[in-house]
Amino acid sequence: MTTALITGATAGIGAAFARRLAADGHNLVLVARNAERLREQAAELHDRHRIEADVLVADLSQDDGIAAVEARLTERTHPVDLLVNNAGFGNKGQYLEVPMADELTMLKVHCEAVLRLTSAATAGMRDRGRGGVVNVASVAAFVPRGTYGASKAWVVQFTQGAARDLAGSGVRLMALCPGFVRTEFHERAGMETGNVPGWMWLDADKLVAAAMKDLSQGKSLSVPDPRYKTLVGLLRLAPRNALGGLTSRTGRRYGPN
Repeated sequence: MTTALITGATAGIGAAFARRLAADGHNLVLVARNAERLREQAAELHDRHRIEADVLVADLSQDDGIAAVEARLTERTHPVDLLVNNAGFGNKGQYLEVPMADELTMLKVHCEAVLRLTSAATAGMRDRGRGGVVNVASVAAFVPRGTYGASKAWVVQFTQGAARDLAGSGVRLMALCPGFVRTEFHERAGMETGNVPGWMWLDADKLVAAAMKDLSQGKSLSVPDPRYKTLVGLLRLAPRNALGGLTSRTGRRYGPN
């Protein structure tokens, strides 16, 4: 039986990945900061699907938290076959309105943690000749606005570059770029979403199903849902100065996790 490790596992897209992978028969390593929620989630998934669900409490904004997950990913006796780097957050406010400490924390979680955990996982996967990594980014990666979008653009570029370097090794890497997803993400960040049209909201479980299909097909970039595929195509064609105005009107970020 294979094992999947999911960061940011207790809510939103991370929880949807946990449900899907448990239903598919994968053992799980669930990573988040809230020990109580992790234990409840692990017990529920074990009871429902009869899989093993281990709990790893770690704060990926801290070096020791990242190091703890790295250590689990490099275990040889109980290897991780699929890594889902989902942990992330949003900051409310435009550039220079957000405290620098919060901006740096975002880069720590969205960039440094993703780099270190992906590297820890794929080294062993390459040796075994199999494995996969899903790095959760956002359609915000294609919009020039704010540290959130910039960090998610880094995730996309890093993931696709690493996928090319590991081509033929048996290791698949994919950047997942959702749009607005019905989770607690925006509420935690104190963001207003009343101006977001209903058609832009996605269901987390359907999103994960589409992502797993794209991963199985060897795609290095997944934009679930035809609506967002069309939107990303238009964003790539639009002039950069026009995109700045678009994001000013529709809110600071498009975002998943």
